[in-house]
Amino acid sequence: MGRTSKDKRDVYYRLAKENGWRARSAFKLLQLDEEFQLFQGVKRAVDLCAAPGSWSQVLSQKVGGQSSGQVVAVDLQAMAPLAGVIQIQGDITQLSTAKEIIKHFEGCPADLVVCDGAPDVTGLHDVDEYMQAQLLLAALNIATHVLKLGGCFVAKIFRGRDVSLLYSQLRVFFSSVLCAKPKSSRNSSIEAFAVCRGYDPPEGFIPDLTRPLLDHSYDFNQLEGPTRIIVPFVTCGDLSAYDSDRSYPLDLEDGSEYRYTPPTQPPISPPYQEACKLKKNGQLAKEVFPQDCSINRIDKLPQPLTVPHCLTLLAPKVEDNEMNCSSKHVKICSNTRSNTTESCCPSEQPEAGLRSLPA
Repeated sequence: MGRTSKDKRDVYYRLAKENGWRARSAFKLLQLDEEFQLFQGVKRAVDLCAAPGSWSQVLSQKVGGQSSGQVVAVDLQAMAPLAGVIQIQGDITQLSTAKEIIKHFEGCPADLVVCDGAPDVTGLHDVDEYMQAQLLLAALNIATHVLKLGGCFVAKIFRGRDVSLLYSQLRVFFSSVLCAKPKSSRNSSIEAFAVCRGYDPPEGFIPDLTRPLLDHSYDFNQLEGPTRIIVPFVTCGDLSAYDSDRSYPLDLEDGSEYRYTPPTQPPISPPYQEACKLKKNGQLAKEVFPQDCSINRIDKLPQPLTVPHCLTLLAPKVEDNEMNCSSKHVKICSNTRSNTTESCCPSEQPEAGLRSLPA
């Protein structure tokens, strides 16, 4: 797929490059803020699974632009530097990462924790939903170490069959839990965002990354409803805004010619980096399709194929009236095309005792 067709397919991808965002997901956080005013009164924010950094860009403008605002971005992958953003290359399941976050905040807890991380989808919805649920719980687990009372937590969630179990666990820690779908998120995608406000953990809860988030000591029966809890579903963004599932033409309103805009920040260490180097040096092998091959390609080999030697074996004695061949010898050859055993008489087949001997 060419560059022009990719720009035409996704309008938010094109707008992100034109506005200087590293990824189209920046519009998701902006539309969530329009609906819930997430950044109001926030001085310290944490972006988990931050790479490539589009949400960190939004936080740096909305929070880090203030005089006392601080933004910490955490990811396993390296990320290009951002002004006003402190980067930590670490694992969100490790206690050392939580301590380092608090260290950058000078011992103060965060007001807002966001997570837009997602696993590499496999296409198996049950597996993808499970992996995303585990990633959300890992983000919630570290949020219990760094989030202040009354703080806000926003994380990506895949709406599946058992998503209500996640809602019930989130509801234990927050006074308000909503499921939001931004306009920039494709309708064909099962992704949504859990917006949790009013962090209020259960009495006696001690955050611990070495054990499961919740154990049997917490009573889920206090939650009502057939699925324990019903979470409201909210759509974010202007309804008259661009549709993420629609393809828009490249013709600009003023009649000017559209020009391709490269990404704001390409990946630092992409998994296909070695392939890019080989392609640049012309060393990347090209895939050969069957239609590109000539039918008579075998006849154009520099040397002819070697014909195997034929062995002549003496046939067993048979009655004269049963012989239909002009010769009493059977000629057995190896056919290079069909790999079958032939005899000089088509109606005859060699007996079980006959075998071809090595040349």
